[in-house]
Amino acid sequence: MLQDVAERVINPRFRALADGQIIEKNPGDLVTVADREAEVLISAQLHDAYPDAVILGEEAHAANPAIMAEYRQAKHAFTVDPVDGTKNFVRGSTDHAVMVGEVVDGATTRAWIWQPQLETAYIAERGQGVTRNGEQLRVQVGPAQKALADLNVHSSNYRWNGTSPGGLSPIKQTWTCCGVDYPQLIQGAADALMWNGTHPWDHVPGSLMLLEAGGFVGDFDGNIYQPLVPARGLIGAADEDTYRAVLAAMDDAPPPQDA
Repeated sequence: MLQDVAERVINPRFRALADGQIIEKNPGDLVTVADREAEVLISAQLHDAYPDAVILGEEAHAANPAIMAEYRQAKHAFTVDPVDGTKNFVRGSTDHAVMVGEVVDGATTRAWIWQPQLETAYIAERGQGVTRNGEQLRVQVGPAQKALADLNVHSSNYRWNGTSPGGLSPIKQTWTCCGVDYPQLIQGAADALMWNGTHPWDHVPGSLMLLEAGGFVGDFDGNIYQPLVPARGLIGAADEDTYRAVLAAMDDAPPPQDA
């Protein structure tokens, strides 16, 4: 489904967006016709297959924020991020993705990430692992053996770039797209990632993939990530020990909340 939708409405706009096809929802928050058309197509197919499920799409939520309350109470729900990394997409970067996550009784059960320009599909099912184009994945780093100062940590908040809270090595920027961030962490390009933003459509798919690959996701308050529960920031890590180490390093310098 995601590949088909991308081929129909996303790929034709890649590096070919016309005037008027990029809209600023809020200052710095972009949406394109590709986002909107892709979400309509994906949501319609999910609704046809699962008419009783709540479908929380990024653009549907922008138009009607009340959908979030329905999602938080849902027994069965899907999250839809039609073009994760819209700013990257607009700039012509291949670091963007189409993502869908399924939540049943408060737990993420299935997840899909399609990186259209890289033709790479990540698929996860609870208890069954995660695959990349059919190949089983496990986290590729051994952070338990690393000193705190040697951990490779990335953050979505640009104000952290180059800083070293709590003895961490200088923090780098993420790939600015959760549909790329999570796979990069699984594949060993980082030991831990920190995000201020916690929108379900950004984190439900990748968090299941990281967990199925042997990693860990928790919030800034020390709680394991739950897809229906609001959180104050998230940390994804190659294992729980690394998560706890990064969390402790941040204690004396809580991350800024305005970016």
